[in-house]
Amino acid sequence: MDMGCVIVLLALFTFSDAASQTVNQELSDIFNELWKLDVNRMEAGSDYNISLQGKAGYIAQGSRSAVDHASSPLFSLVDETKLSSITTYARFMKLLDNYERSTGVAEKVTADEVTENNSFLDAILETEVMKRAHRYLINKGKSRSSLRQFKSQLYYMWFRLYHRDRNGGEDSSGFEHVFVGETKFGREIVGLHNWVQFYMQEKQDLLDYKGYKSTHLPDEDDHVLNVQFSWHGLIKPVASAFVGVSPEFEMAIFSILFLSSTEKTTTAVVNLDEYQLEMVVHRHGRSIGTAYPKLLSSNNRHM
Repeated sequence: MDMGCVIVLLALFTFSDAASQTVNQELSDIFNELWKLDVNRMEAGSDYNISLQGKAGYIAQGSRSAVDHASSPLFSLVDETKLSSITTYARFMKLLDNYERSTGVAEKVTADEVTENNSFLDAILETEVMKRAHRYLINKGKSRSSLRQFKSQLYYMWFRLYHRDRNGGEDSSGFEHVFVGETKFGREIVGLHNWVQFYMQEKQDLLDYKGYKSTHLPDEDDHVLNVQFSWHGLIKPVASAFVGVSPEFEMAIFSILFLSSTEKTTTAVVNLDEYQLEMVVHRHGRSIGTAYPKLLSSNNRHM
């Protein structure tokens, strides 16, 4: 074997080894377990329909306008009766109107809203998804076995108020940012990575879907999408979100990722069902700053 062949083989082995380290297999395994346990996941074609339409163009962050490549909403149908009949969704939807949209405006949490937060956590903690996530975190030494202490940990991670904008009072929380969405300095949209909120805002004509963001046309039954949209007159150039998954599934996987590291930003590439995703969590002290999936490929399509 000549030296050229040796170099080529070494390069191949090095590339293969690097590729094998790219995917976090442990997180892939637990996330797929949770995926299979997510009996409350909605299915395209029966529980909801989406209309992908055109591919959105590039626009810079902070832009005020974008060419609309979708004349119709993303969601053409959602079975709201089914959503409302499932306890975790019903209690989740009650939380969506509890927040001030703008950062810099202090949140005022009423006693009723605290009760709603706790009721939502009680509901998700009864699901097999969250029970399995709790067992995983106990085994990793990241959570206590006490359900009461685990609930307190989740509350602090997701619902504790903190300063996102240095002006004003405590104006944000992990839950508000990820699931509800916020506007920053009146110039940009931050957060809003949840499909139910997306649909509810579309239904009220507050959100306008501009088109999908990928190099290939996604499938209309895909459970992860990259999209572009406007909300309250501002543009989000690209946002990524799960579609159809239950709130307990998102709470579980993002909580696990958050607790897996103490870094300011934690990322992990995972293979989940037919998708390869980069999962991202940014921390704000001991609370979640943001969390979202970034779609890398689907059905072996490079995005």
